[in-house]
Amino acid sequence: MSSITVFSAQTILTMDPSRPRATHVAVRDGRILAVGGADCADQWGEVTHDDSLKDTVLMPGFVEGHAHMMAGAMWTFAYAGYHDRIDPDGKLHKGMTDIEAVVARLSAQAAALPPGAPLIGWGFDPIFLSSERLNRHHLDRIAADRPVAIMFSNFHLMCVNSAALAMAGYGRDTNAEGVVKGADGEPTGELQEMAAMFPVMRRVGMDFRGLSQTASSIRAYADVCRLAGVTTVTDLFSTMEEEDLGTALAATGADDFCLRIVPALGAIGGSPDEIAAKARRLAARATDKLRLGAVKLMTDGSIQGWTARVKWPGYVGGQPNGIWNTPPETIFALCEAMQREGIQMHIHVNGDEASDVSLAALEAAARKHPWPDARHVLQHCQMMGPDQFRRAAALGACTNIFANHIWYFGDQHVALTIGEDRASRMDAVRSALDEGVRVAIHSDAPVTPMAPLFTAWAAVNRRTMSGRCLGPEQRITVEEALRLITLGAAYTLKLDAEIGSIETGKRADFAILGADPTMVDPAHLKDVPVLGTVFGGRLNLS
Repeated sequence: MSSITVFSAQTILTMDPSRPRATHVAVRDGRILAVGGADCADQWGEVTHDDSLKDTVLMPGFVEGHAHMMAGAMWTFAYAGYHDRIDPDGKLHKGMTDIEAVVARLSAQAAALPPGAPLIGWGFDPIFLSSERLNRHHLDRIAADRPVAIMFSNFHLMCVNSAALAMAGYGRDTNAEGVVKGADGEPTGELQEMAAMFPVMRRVGMDFRGLSQTASSIRAYADVCRLAGVTTVTDLFSTMEEEDLGTALAATGADDFCLRIVPALGAIGGSPDEIAAKARRLAARATDKLRLGAVKLMTDGSIQGWTARVKWPGYVGGQPNGIWNTPPETIFALCEAMQREGIQMHIHVNGDEASDVSLAALEAAARKHPWPDARHVLQHCQMMGPDQFRRAAALGACTNIFANHIWYFGDQHVALTIGEDRASRMDAVRSALDEGVRVAIHSDAPVTPMAPLFTAWAAVNRRTMSGRCLGPEQRITVEEALRLITLGAAYTLKLDAEIGSIETGKRADFAILGADPTMVDPAHLKDVPVLGTVFGGRLNLS
């Protein structure tokens, strides 16, 4: 018979309503055998007591239901963002608060590159800067003899220099949606959304598939997750090809790899039936630590980039409505095909028009092909209101809400994108719960840093960077927020029978904390230390 290890802790927050708190948890064969006091597993045979965690607090391993594998590998590129960020090695990268600081840092990066090599940066966001918008002339100052491409923090826009525009064939005569032009009729260097960005990305080597599908990238992603207390994570627009499977299976299959990854195949590059067939082929190769088979639909863009599709009255600055990455008719076709084939969908919806179209597509698919437990997930849901949440609840659709956005962009949304009224009710976790929707909350790493306790803090406090509480009526309790980063997120991934709570039969996946998050001031929830994880009973300390 396998050995039994009983871990002790200062307290264990189980997320199991039958036993909300405990002091000991017994593990056998990577699963939870019993929960309770020191004697909880005595009836099962001889036990070994492990008191190495006795001064810590255990929770179910955090579940990050919307993140991207490139969260670790993006650090191979130059950081150009406004906010301070910490890389997977723990190094602090100070944010830059004006364009001249960005130009200076990237010029230094360019000087260290081999001749002709492209300079690639990421994390920039013009919405925080009061000066003119970043354009090709700024980037030409960094380097005119090499392509320069800077991905914005939302990953829906980028800015490139003249050399990069020339590589892609973009000029005065270009008539393509998303290639922004100035008053002189020439491209400014700003490219909006996927169709406009991909030609440059391919040519400069900004390869998201390559960033995500190497063994080192997968390991870097595991480091990011460990530091955040995450034991199950998504890669929510996976570009994995079938030839990448060997690398992914080998990396995740290593005994010391302490993370469960749930990729969702990006629904691009083929007909709906071809995408469904590819998802099926991948699903057949799934393992415990690599859960394959779901797909991700990309509908609209980014609110702060003015590329999200929003309903009347639109954007407060009068900007044109956003860009469809996937046209509505294709969204309907994809939803029907995936529903028919029994493939779970994660659907990107930032603007409320995108939510409307996606809900209508799900309703039409459900009428044609009933599937009682589909659990399709609307992702971000930033402008969804009670009427749309009611429709989601009636469909059995889940919502994974971008709670971090209130802190990072709330003030800007009030002033520049959708105004006070709509910004006060965006990322409406309270409304979603009250309407009976199954909810998770997320970071969208690397758009914002992966840190589930910060995400919980954001949903509980709804503080912006200026310190105001934006939409206090949409706040939730600490207990609700902790559930949404554990069992709530597990439900959206159809893994709630295996993870998300500490109860007998489930995987022995725990987050190790330095304090009890239910006992601290809610204003300091984000400051609770994360000391590491336990994955399948194996300690994985930071």
